[in-house]
Amino acid sequence: MDQKIDPRSGFCSSNSIYYSKRKPLPLIQNPFLDITTFISSHTHNGNAAFIDSATGHQFTYHQLWLAVDAVSSSLSSIGIRKGDVVFILSPNSIYFPVVALSVMSLGAIITTTNPLNTANEIAKQINDSKPVIAFTTFQLVPKITASSPNLPIILMDEEEEEGKPQQQSKTVSTLLNMIRREPSVNRVKERVNQDDTATLLYSSGTTGPSKGVLSSHKNLISMVQIVHRRFDAVDPQTFICTVPMFHVYGLAVFATSLLAIGSTVVVLSKFEMHDLLFSIQKFRATYLPLVPPILIAMMNNADAINRKYDLSSLHTVLSGGAPLSKEVTEGFVEKYPKVTILQGYGLTESASIGSSTDSLEESRRYGTAGLLSPSMEGKIVDTESGEALPVNRTGELWLRGPFIMKGYFGNQEATASTIDSEGWLRTGDVCYIDNDGFLFIVDRLKELIKYKGYQVPPAELEALLLTHPAISDAAVIPYPDNEAGQVPMGYIVRNTGSSLSEKEVMDFVAKQVAPYKRIRRVAFISSVPKNASGKILRKDLIKLATSKL
Repeated sequence: MDQKIDPRSGFCSSNSIYYSKRKPLPLIQNPFLDITTFISSHTHNGNAAFIDSATGHQFTYHQLWLAVDAVSSSLSSIGIRKGDVVFILSPNSIYFPVVALSVMSLGAIITTTNPLNTANEIAKQINDSKPVIAFTTFQLVPKITASSPNLPIILMDEEEEEGKPQQQSKTVSTLLNMIRREPSVNRVKERVNQDDTATLLYSSGTTGPSKGVLSSHKNLISMVQIVHRRFDAVDPQTFICTVPMFHVYGLAVFATSLLAIGSTVVVLSKFEMHDLLFSIQKFRATYLPLVPPILIAMMNNADAINRKYDLSSLHTVLSGGAPLSKEVTEGFVEKYPKVTILQGYGLTESASIGSSTDSLEESRRYGTAGLLSPSMEGKIVDTESGEALPVNRTGELWLRGPFIMKGYFGNQEATASTIDSEGWLRTGDVCYIDNDGFLFIVDRLKELIKYKGYQVPPAELEALLLTHPAISDAAVIPYPDNEAGQVPMGYIVRNTGSSLSEKEVMDFVAKQVAPYKRIRRVAFISSVPKNASGKILRKDLIKLATSKL
């Protein structure tokens, strides 16, 4: 290492770069490698790969790889080729990883979306990504056919549910039929390069429509290596999966990476507190990923939970989405003294990884998002001058490493404004790194609202509000909420003479967006505060909204 690198903070005074204090990743040299092959090549002593928490149905590792082989063979036989985009619209299930791994093994590209999204929101993504086929469930078919009646569909559950009419869709097969078929020895097997695109996941935007993030097989392989190092143990661990697999964290970690170490993933199709706690007890889970609102709910109801459920197997909680305060961390550990809370930070643009706390000692550094991940480099950049800053100075976090996305799909302008010529990703997050190399998130330049772990872009809701005939201007801000973390709050400027009510505003939005994006509070204002260039001064509105708390 350069002698000018401070071993305590990782900061290099000669180039103002922070280097990860963790051991670098041994990057895979073979250029012709796909993520599925890389994962399946790992040997381990794991037995059950995925278990459905509700039914107990499971895939052993042997069954999983047989299913992936059969489905990829079937997809090849119907013409799916390298570079084709495959759309997945499904809640969490043990079949989701089978589809994802099969598609990526062919060099085809996965694009996913939230099943709660409206047909209109789904149509926008389909029109942008142009998939050649879709995987979905019987109940969700109408959300696809509303805009894309000719898109071929493969059902991830049974073809028809008893007592329900046949859907008007171009259903070409079912996933179960594909799994039951013998793989073809004559299928087309195209060579996949690590630099080829594996996923096209849509990141919430703040100034317009969400953008498609292109991640390569190399990005995901690096993610597998991170997970392998962070969670590998002599005895395979059991994880509860409450994280949506359509999200980068759920897809990159729980649907793929954990397979490389033989872990068992217990899959919940949706979040219910009872189901979550009962699953920990029933399957003797050791790891539990959470967003802060769920962690706080467990803390506040700990006495009743500990009386009703046996959580003695649980030893680690993985929290992400927002930093935890010292009070919350200590309060949770007091109620669950055998549990360690580990935190992490990442973005869709960095394959979900950026920094993390990986040990009990690191977890006691309250409020931190942890140390930079292995092989990750960071900069803290002054947002006004562009100067790279030393320790304990606050600025925008820039990241560079093998996890960083290829770019935004079909949007060179957005890519160029986010990734510079040297490969630095501008995260949009205001941070600092302390004397010991720990990252702290201070604020978000991107202004995303964090509702129960979901990201809600204010600009999208503002654009929608401005289509209402009685609204002349609008601004949307995050409002603190004990249960959800934050809720979207709208500041509305009514047209002269309008008597538009709070309920009418909320109902107008609710009819057109997914439930997590709904506006939960409304206030009327004479004008929206803006700066000289016309940008909304959200901090002023946040201060106004929270002044009475």
